Amino acid sequence: MSKNILAIMLFFTSALAFAHNCPNEMKAIDAKLSTATGVSPENMSKVKTLRAEGEKYHKEGKHTESMQSLGEAKKLLGI
Repeated sequence: MSKNILAIMLFFTSALAFAHNCPNEMKAIDAKLSTATGVSPENMSKVKTLRAEGEKYHKEGKHTESMQSLGEAKKLLGI
């Protein structure tokens, strides 16, 4: 019984930690956007779209989707 409670507590704790990382990822993208060179206009457009999508998902509480979008944006920026 106590193992189940511990597992549930760990799950929710990790979910909260994951959720709070979205803003840090957005800040990293924003910082890189201001100094990004060598990124094609097409990729820059994708990065901005993915970053906005990530913020939208974060606000909706969809942190897994948010982190996926933000991760893709970071990959395009070379972060």
